[in-house]
Amino acid sequence: MKSFVLLIFLTSLATCVNYDPAILTPTVSLSSEEVSLRSDRDGNLRVDFGLEVGLNESDSLLSVEVLPGVRVRNVVDNGAADLAGLQVGDIILAIDGMETNHPDTIKALQQTSINSTFEFRGQRNTTVFETTVQGRVISNSTTPEELYRIDPIATRAGYRSEIASIGSETVAAARVVELFPESPLPMADIAIDDLVLRLNGVNLNSAQDLITRIIRDHELGEEVALTVYNGDHVTETTVQLWDPGRRISRINIGPLLQYESSLSPSSETFSLLDFWLFAVYSYSRIEGERSHNIFGLFNITSDYGELTEIED
Repeated sequence: MKSFVLLIFLTSLATCVNYDPAILTPTVSLSSEEVSLRSDRDGNLRVDFGLEVGLNESDSLLSVEVLPGVRVRNVVDNGAADLAGLQVGDIILAIDGMETNHPDTIKALQQTSINSTFEFRGQRNTTVFETTVQGRVISNSTTPEELYRIDPIATRAGYRSEIASIGSETVAAARVVELFPESPLPMADIAIDDLVLRLNGVNLNSAQDLITRIIRDHELGEEVALTVYNGDHVTETTVQLWDPGRRISRINIGPLLQYESSLSPSSETFSLLDFWLFAVYSYSRIEGERSHNIFGLFNITSDYGELTEIED
């Protein structure tokens, strides 16, 4: 009988205990794929196609989805794309045989390619066509230079979009360029300079695509599968995203005991035998201020001292 009562008590106690993360995790504002920063590196030249592209979203209001290819949003007059016959509204399906399902894929191609002539496969309405685009080599601008994209919480790493040739396949990838403290990647044998090719078996379009999908689709502490190329071979490894841990934030056992804490602002409250009008003992802390109250009659409060300058 005593064991049964104890079991009921412990079960009731468990239902009265709430948990919160041990560390408050800030909300991460995701960057768009296209940002107004220079992304060519070390003074190298880059190729300009003379167009702007965006995601190929369906036109149906009833079923909004992202379709294969990227849609041409703007064509520069007398630019490379214009001279090749591309028009606003065209869909670019592939460049030199590589699928272009995301704007960042084309951006990475412009930054890393050593060629200036490209074979575009496009779609206009229901017609699929091919055209040759003679890219224009341009010099660097004076705008800030993009170094990489960062995931500051889940994988705690920096990535840069690249086009990788692995065997006979050319794919978009995210190269690991920096690892931050407590990053879970080294535990999964992922090092700087490794190329991340797929997340949970789905090909990446860019470094931002990897970060966006991890933050948007997965919880902290969850496991994800990354397909990685380390320069010698391709492997799939499991990564447990960074976990902030848990802490007790609230305990409530009727009038017997009540405890509550918060991280923002840093505070704690505790009361013992709280009979509404008064508690036998209560304690509260808000930031540096601490207060002790006994029977509602005796109160002791303390706070940080303040250093002031006294002028003569």
